[in-house]
Amino acid sequence: MQNKGLIKLFAFLFGIVSIYQLSYTFITSKVEKEAEVFATNSVSETEEDYVAKREALEARYLDSIGKNSILGYTDYNEAKKKELNKGLDLKGGINVTLQISVKDILKGLANNTKNPIFNKALADADIASQSSDNTYLELFFDAFDQIKGDAKLASPDIFANKGLSDVVNFQMTDDEVKPIIRTKIDESIVSAFEVLRERIDGFGVTQPNIQREGNSGRILVELPGARDIARAQNLLSSTAQLEFWETYPNNDQSLNAFFGAANERLKSLVDVSQEEPIKEESEIDSLLSDVSQDSLDLASQVNPLFDLIQGQAASYATYTFAIKDTATVGAYLRMPEIRRLLPPDVQFAKFVWERPPTKETEVVGLYALKSNRDGTPRISGDVVSDARSQFDQFNRPAIGMDMNVRGAKLWEKLTNEANLNNTGIAIVLDNKVYTAPGVSQPGGISGGSSEITGTFTVNETKDIANVLRAGKLPASAEIIQSEIVGPSLGQEAIDSGFKSFMIAMAIVLLWMIFYYGKAGIFADIALLLNILLIFGVLVSLNAVLTLPGIAGIVLTIGMSVDANVLIFERIKEELAKGKGKGEAISDGFANALSSILDANVTTGLTALILFLFGSGPIKGFATTLLIGIVTSLFTAIFITRLLVDWYISGKGRTLDFSTGITKNLFRNMNINFLSKRKIAYVVSTILVGIGLFSLITQGLQQGVDFVGGRSYQVRFEKIVNPSEIASELNTVFGSGTNVKTYGDGNQIKITTPYKVDVEGIEVDNEIQNKLYTSLQKYLPDGIAYEDFISGGDGTPIGILQSVKVGPTIADDIKNNAFLAIIGSLAVVFLYILLRFRRWQFSLGAVAAVFHDVLIVLGIFSLTGKIMPFNMEIDQAFIAAILTVIGYSLNDTVVVFDRIREIVNERGWKSGKNVNLALNSTLSRTLNTSLTTLVVLLAIFVFGGESLRGFMFAMIVGIIVGTYSSLFIATPVMFDTLKRKFRTGGEEA
Repeated sequence: MQNKGLIKLFAFLFGIVSIYQLSYTFITSKVEKEAEVFATNSVSETEEDYVAKREALEARYLDSIGKNSILGYTDYNEAKKKELNKGLDLKGGINVTLQISVKDILKGLANNTKNPIFNKALADADIASQSSDNTYLELFFDAFDQIKGDAKLASPDIFANKGLSDVVNFQMTDDEVKPIIRTKIDESIVSAFEVLRERIDGFGVTQPNIQREGNSGRILVELPGARDIARAQNLLSSTAQLEFWETYPNNDQSLNAFFGAANERLKSLVDVSQEEPIKEESEIDSLLSDVSQDSLDLASQVNPLFDLIQGQAASYATYTFAIKDTATVGAYLRMPEIRRLLPPDVQFAKFVWERPPTKETEVVGLYALKSNRDGTPRISGDVVSDARSQFDQFNRPAIGMDMNVRGAKLWEKLTNEANLNNTGIAIVLDNKVYTAPGVSQPGGISGGSSEITGTFTVNETKDIANVLRAGKLPASAEIIQSEIVGPSLGQEAIDSGFKSFMIAMAIVLLWMIFYYGKAGIFADIALLLNILLIFGVLVSLNAVLTLPGIAGIVLTIGMSVDANVLIFERIKEELAKGKGKGEAISDGFANALSSILDANVTTGLTALILFLFGSGPIKGFATTLLIGIVTSLFTAIFITRLLVDWYISGKGRTLDFSTGITKNLFRNMNINFLSKRKIAYVVSTILVGIGLFSLITQGLQQGVDFVGGRSYQVRFEKIVNPSEIASELNTVFGSGTNVKTYGDGNQIKITTPYKVDVEGIEVDNEIQNKLYTSLQKYLPDGIAYEDFISGGDGTPIGILQSVKVGPTIADDIKNNAFLAIIGSLAVVFLYILLRFRRWQFSLGAVAAVFHDVLIVLGIFSLTGKIMPFNMEIDQAFIAAILTVIGYSLNDTVVVFDRIREIVNERGWKSGKNVNLALNSTLSRTLNTSLTTLVVLLAIFVFGGESLRGFMFAMIVGIIVGTYSSLFIATPVMFDTLKRKFRTGGEEA
């Protein structure tokens, strides 16, 4: 081998850099363990809020030593930025996909026009978006074109308005306006992206990830390690729409008269649900309330409105109502019949609820704000130049704000009018009144400074100040997909992943020594270096390690021996021909190279497609697999060769590539594989036929990834009956809720399509509240709601993980999965055609892959309901299918490569030489397959519940793939060749 010195230098530097990169991870792990010990020793478990106090002490400890030098080249703060990124499933946290509302942006660009054609086009686009892959903007343009008649996008009451006057004029055609609107939409989404980035930077989570997903208006946000999930969700979805309004005076006579008239009018309505007054809910009406508008039955009420009043409100609110009744009251006040009762001097009044001061609050005030016909506030939040967390005069947490010059003038004018009119100033954030103080200073407040007070925690004031500084989102941002993993589940995943990793590695290392003797030791050294390089590259690329990623690394361990097996088997063949050790080793490495490259390229192509079409953890699996393929090639081809050459260069050293037990295994094999192909065709046809019948009649259990919905992994203290829980939850959520044991008997997985089409944190909170209420009798006494939704207060009980997928994004995931499978087959077909120059080889390989995929799907369909582990079809399953495709092709290509080599030397000879090629690769095929199977079984048994379905699919796929490369791929290729080639009439 040439350039040994250069390879040694490169391997040495590569290893040192990897160790250096990983050193930051070891440093942060050591320091954080010290912080945990310090905090644990400082707080007693019997203290109130033990977990919160311990976490606060850990944070304080890490902050105090953050800049202390460690080993002379780094400190904790720097090391934290450079450590190995761990994904949600290993660290806990939240992963959400936000959909920026293009509809809201269009409305804003059109200045909230009342144009009926414009609004009809928006409504039509809403409907079309539920079943179309096109962007909302293109659907709007299509809808507008279909109904516009003589109307134009450049009409004065659409886009040719004052706000867009510098780029749009009424003389423009629709085709000229459309690219301008596309640009404006993109600018708004970029603005939303930057606003969210600034908010996240101020949240305090290390290694956050935020990225746009194409031009769909979707933004992916990952916050690994985030523990306060509710706080993170509010931070991401809050629009930060800050407004300043003038209230009406206390006990305003016109408003009092209105409430009296409204109460009397409501008495005459038998059932308001028939009138459907609510089409859109934009207020706090649904907060903590199970009341819906279609259940409002007034027939049994004496005073429908007055009976709900809890008392006269203090400050400038009208009345107080129970939070549970806010949806009902809001429904009443939005009814057209009731709005028409407003006296002329308050006819444009805007009713807004007070923000509940605490979680325990049961009563909130209703404010009536002075508004105009357009419903615009006196001052908007865009005048705020700075915001900060501070304390008010009573030492309570508050938010201080400073305004720009224009805002200061408007503020002085507004506060002066409030003083003269004896009214208050309502500070409204995201349509909730946070405070409404009066103004006692004549002439108003100058300087443009103001303060938001209320019952806040310090974290709340920090978050509100953070979003105000970052600015408001240009449109609403709805969470259409989310995954929340509790920290206890993340730690369990690390433990199970590490265990499976060590067991699999130990098995592979011992097997290589058992089978190849001293040569196996050299392969093991190369394998250990390979693992070091994989982790080093992961850190260098700032990639994220996930649980499927660990599975990818463990699988790489099993598959990386394939190159060494190919090399060692070829060396043994050369030795059997009587060649000397040096010549046999040189020829063995050279002859194996073609098969190694072909096999790894085909596997790499499927991994690349998985990386391009996958998301989240699946992309992590593809990342580690791609890195593993590259590092495995380097270590097997170069490092193993260096070690072997070094050893045989010593005097008196002998190197046998086998042991006494394995020396004669698979030698002189003479199985006539082609003669058994008809039997194989019949067996495979029966298996595929049974699978297809099951797929047609029973189908597959599709997970929420593909059908949409919400799923919750819940753990209890004792074993529970899933059928009993399912019966109870179906009465709460309606039919379609599925409950099944997930791992141990005290753990279940709940999947429900309840309100899958409804977005918003309020719905998530509603479902969690209903789960807590319904499951309370199965929980330990005294477990609070907050502990239930976060997986328990220091104990893993409650919701350990939750996943939410909206129907639109579920369709996208399904389409991407289909494209990934078809794409991988097409790419590999073309690659094999290019390498082997005959379409029959490509056909044989693709036929074998289809055969393998159909059998795996059939087995999942047949056994999905009886297996004691999760058998849902989700993104992880698609990753397994694509890996099976890659592995099957890997095996098939090695076989085809040997067929091509032998046939080119000796001809086809009616299949005799094809059988010779199959027999000569049998040792490698079985060796690699068995090694990989053992590795997969180790992950299946020890790798955690979330990976079992994933591993089962791969185990079945490896077994079927090994069979198909011998009995399907090669026979199909052979049978489709022209007869003259198969009979020896012409040699290939």
